[in-house]
Amino acid sequence: MSTGAGSHEPSATGREVTLEEFQQMSAEERAQLPKARQKKLAKLLEKAEQKALKAQAQAAIREARQAASSASFADDGEKTAKFASKANETDAESTSKELPLEYVDQTPKGAYKALMRKPMAPAYYPRSVEAAWYDWWQARGFFTVSTSSARNQTDQSKRFVMVMPPPNVTGTLHLGHTLMCAIQDCLTRWHRMKGHVTLWVPGTDHAGIATQTVVERKLMKERKLTRHDLGREDFVQYVWSYKREYGGRICDQLRRLGASVDWSREQFTMNEKLSRAVVEAFVRLHERGLIYRGTRLVNWCCRLRTALSDIEVEYVDIPGRELRRVPGHEAEVEVGVLTQFAYPLERPAPNGVCELVVATTRLETMLGDVAVAVHPDDPRYRDLIGQRLQHPFLPGRELTVIGDAQLVDMTFGTGCVKVTPAHDPNDYECGLRHNLPFIVIFDDEGRLNDQAGEFVGMMRYEARVEVERALAKRGLLRGKESHAMRLALCSRTN
Repeated sequence: MSTGAGSHEPSATGREVTLEEFQQMSAEERAQLPKARQKKLAKLLEKAEQKALKAQAQAAIREARQAASSASFADDGEKTAKFASKANETDAESTSKELPLEYVDQTPKGAYKALMRKPMAPAYYPRSVEAAWYDWWQARGFFTVSTSSARNQTDQSKRFVMVMPPPNVTGTLHLGHTLMCAIQDCLTRWHRMKGHVTLWVPGTDHAGIATQTVVERKLMKERKLTRHDLGREDFVQYVWSYKREYGGRICDQLRRLGASVDWSREQFTMNEKLSRAVVEAFVRLHERGLIYRGTRLVNWCCRLRTALSDIEVEYVDIPGRELRRVPGHEAEVEVGVLTQFAYPLERPAPNGVCELVVATTRLETMLGDVAVAVHPDDPRYRDLIGQRLQHPFLPGRELTVIGDAQLVDMTFGTGCVKVTPAHDPNDYECGLRHNLPFIVIFDDEGRLNDQAGEFVGMMRYEARVEVERALAKRGLLRGKESHAMRLALCSRTN
């Protein structure tokens, strides 16, 4: 008898059953055929499908050979093409032997899995093994916990409750998520098998800046708009639509992983209930004096206009002078340069010193300087401690010479350090020690504010250039040199 697609067998009623009909039959329908004919048709079907797979593999080989022969390569290239063609042929032949028959799940949703008797597959195929079980588990309520059962179990040692660390809604799960999901699932199922009241709560996290950045990029790509163009309310709605799309994708992945969570208790960290709980917690902590509002240095992203955690800041080592692209600036900006300039003393010192020379890689921050620090044991400057300095651009600003052994290394450079408490972590600590004012010179977008005198309104790196020119014009610029430095970058926008 032929093994082609047209092969057929008579049914128990005398009607001929073709392979196509046999393939579409359910397990119950096939069981109505005589066992010998079931076996024979199943064998014919398997041969026909393997033959089709082999034909596909051979077609792939022919295409690979044609592609290799049509290309014009040098001698080495021809050898590579032949090697690749041979590899494709070997892979295709291997695939034709190992590919499983296409699995079709015939189990009604939520029902116990319909198991079909078939020859054992040559390898483990997760799709055919895992299909239908999760729907059945959920339909039977194996993962849910009723309030009454939880209340009736008074023995705390026989209760097990775990909250899933919520994955971010910024995309899809990665290998780390799957590892932790498997570990947590093992713990949950173990307690459930011991008869404990067991609850594993699933959820997703809004991810804050990470989600905002991804959504803003998507908005720009799809609609050529920024969040400011869209407006606050419409942008929030756009973010929620993104969450519904990608949050659902993550939950589907958790189901495919077989996570035995109680989906009736699924949470999202921006749900109204959880948001109220966060506000309530902060209010209570404030009332108890455990949290307070204060002035502190923060990592600030001028593009996102928001504070960043330390983990969201990346550092790049700059070996010396170079030009870099910076968000908010059309032209490349110069970094890795140490600029020296002088602060004149209000009156010359007895030893003839009439100015203090300082150096910085961020020249524009001199507009926020409030002092110049020297080492109290440095014989060159210790008699100047307490003297006043003239700010070249801000006549009303008082700069004082202070002695600080923690901030100043008298063997490095000129032995003088400019102090900008609002814009440098070391200067911030110095400002606290000496009770110095904290003068912020930038607005949320990185522009110079009204504390910057004649440079108000300029972007930060534009001001750097203009300050250098102004210092040179006043005769206070003392030199520039290439200098290694670490540049802090926002990981969300760079």
